[in-house]
Parts: sequence; structure tokens; C-alpha cells
Amino acid sequence: MSVELIYDWNKVAPTNKPTHKVEFDDETLRDGLQSPSVIDPSIERKIELLHLMDSLGIDTADIGLPGAGPRARADVLQLAAEIANNRMNIRPNCAARTVRADIQPIIDVSQEIGIAIEACTFIGSSPVRQYAEEWTIDKMLFATEDAVKFATENGLPVMYVTEDTTRAHPDTLRRLYKTAIEAGARRICVCDTVGHSTPSGVTALISFIKQLVAETGEDVKIDWHGHQDRGLGVINTIAAYEAGVNRVHGAALGVGERVGNTPMDQLLVNFQLLGYIDRDLTSLRAYCEKAAEATGIPIPPNYPVVGQDAFRTATGVHAAAVIKAFRKEDEILADLVYSGVPARKFGLEQIIDIGPMSGKSNVVYWLEKRGIEATTERVERIFTAAKQSTKVLTEEQVMQFV
Repeated sequence: MSVELIYDWNKVAPTNKPTHKVEFDDETLRDGLQSPSVIDPSIERKIELLHLMDSLGIDTADIGLPGAGPRARADVLQLAAEIANNRMNIRPNCAARTVRADIQPIIDVSQEIGIAIEACTFIGSSPVRQYAEEWTIDKMLFATEDAVKFATENGLPVMYVTEDTTRAHPDTLRRLYKTAIEAGARRICVCDTVGHSTPSGVTALISFIKQLVAETGEDVKIDWHGHQDRGLGVINTIAAYEAGVNRVHGAALGVGERVGNTPMDQLLVNFQLLGYIDRDLTSLRAYCEKAAEATGIPIPPNYPVVGQDAFRTATGVHAAAVIKAFRKEDEILADLVYSGVPARKFGLEQIIDIGPMSGKSNVVYWLEKRGIEATTERVERIFTAAKQSTKVLTEEQVMQFV
């Protein structure tokens, strides 16, 4: 296009665009499976999902909590072997409480398969959690030091995770994180475990954490792990990256406990559109569809990008604008005129359907798209049927009228 067709208010306010690399950690196969509504997939489906994560350039995947029992350990072993045997780019990590009994199975799998597995050792940090669990700060510090040292002394890289960080007191966080870093953790994870935070809260917290890390003098990376309880998972994660975190967490379709984790697919879409990453995301729909099939959680029709209605319209005035763009043989224009997300960037396309709110242009375009002559009689017959219907006509219904 030779003219500028969009005035982008998103770029009006001055921003300091981050320049550091962002990494993605996929929690679908661990935290995502904590949803009370999901199916724990078969190992075959988990392996398929792992390969789709790799195809999207996702850096790391939480492949399970092997200390949870024999099946969990067996699945972790096979997933780790799949990564090693296929020389996949994605790297594995595993969750563990700050107890040796959870860390030992990670050590065993790592040694058996012969690859490094990051141990993500977690402990609650907020006052409400401490009160409910009857934990003293001394007990928490002892558990932190013992777990991190045990893991590092046995050759595991460690990410130390404080649950409910966004409601924790700064003095508690300072003592916990510094203890973990002194014990050998080279990543720390800031968690919005119950989806409490707002973007401004995220910025304030990450600024504090960055200063805390700087005080240690160690090269320690920072992760962000958010949840969707207030529907702020995606915007909070963007704020966390812009504030300086190195790696962000998510799960396919946002599956997870309560209302779920930050959706990994929506993170990838937004980071791509913001220019923070540049990669081939055409397998995004396959990743989401496989996750839906594996976990038994259907994709809502209006779900962003991969929902069946994301790039689909049957409304006359909307469809007319898209059709006019198609008539100009300009796919970019067709993607822009009634969509804030370019379908083609994700291997998808704009779809025109026919329903009670359609115009005749919908019918003409629908027929021509399929190589069917749009005669006056045929268009009238389909248009009349659509106006009498209570919903969008299916392909089979339209063909009957054809």
C-alpha cells in the first residue's frame, strides 16, 4: 500500500521499548493441568504438544512435578527423553516444593536421560499464606536454603519461585530471594499466583526485585508467572517484560487452576504485534487445537486469533468493507479493514459467511469464493433463506439452496 491507512494511537505516547531478549516458559503440562476441569493427557498427546511448543520457538517447558507420584515421574522421564533424543531446542524444567523429596526425582531423571533439567523450587511468600500454613520466616529460610543447595550440589540449575509474590511483604521477599541466590539459584520467579496484581503493581514490584538482585552482585535472571483471576494476565505479563523480566510464563488457552494461567498463545500474538519477537507463528492454531483436544477444554468461538469466529463475519456492513478490500486484490487491506490482528501472520484468513444480518454482497462473495456462478435467482434464494434464519447458515445449508 502506498498510503498510510492506520493512525496508530498505540505509538503516540513515548515509551522505552525494551531491548533485552524475552524467553517463554510453557506451563501447559504442569500448572495448566491443575485445572479441576481438564483431562490429564496421555503421554502421546503430551509429546505432540511438546513438539508444537518447540515449533513456536518456546524456550522452556515445565514437563511436570515428578515428585507427585509414579505416573507423573514416568511422564517426565519420557518427555525429557523426547527432548534429548530429538535434539529439540526447547529445554525442560520441573516443579518441586522446597523439599528434598520433590527434588530427588528431578535429579534421577536428569541423570538417567543425561540432560540438564531446571528445578523450579517453590514456596509461598505472602503473609496470608504464612498465617494459613503456620510457617515462621526462619522455617521458610531453612527450607529455601536446604532445597536450593541440595539441587545445585546435585547438578541441577535452579529457579527459585515465591508463590503469591504480588501480596508479599518486601522484607520477606528480600530475605527469601537473597537466601536462594546465596545458595546457588540463578533464576528467581515472581508469581501473581491468585491474579491479584495490576500493571502498575507489576511495574513497582519488578523494579524492587531488580534492585534486590543488583544488590547481590550475581547474574540472576528474573521470571514472571501470572494468573487470570482479574483478566489481566496478558497485560500484566507485557508490563513485567517491559519492566525488565527475562522470561514470561503461560499455558495454552490459559488452562490452569480457577480461571487459569496467562494464555501462552495470546502472549505470543501480542509480543509479535508489539515487535518484541519476530518468528513464524503459523502453527499457533495447531498448538491451541491440540491443547484443547488433549485437555478436554474446548476453544470458545470468540477466543482471540484461534477461535472459529476470530476472523469471521456475517454482518452486512462489516463484510461489505472486507469484500471491497478483497476486490482490490489486497490481502493486507482485507486484514486491516475490520480486524486489529492480521490473520495472515498466523496462517489464517478472513472469512465471510451468510446469516440474518448479511447483505447480498455476502452471498455473491461466498459463491464466487467457491467458484459458483452468482446468478440473480441463486443470490435471491440464498439471501431470502438467510433473512428467515435465526443464525448463520452452514456450508451444507447454503449448498442446498445452490
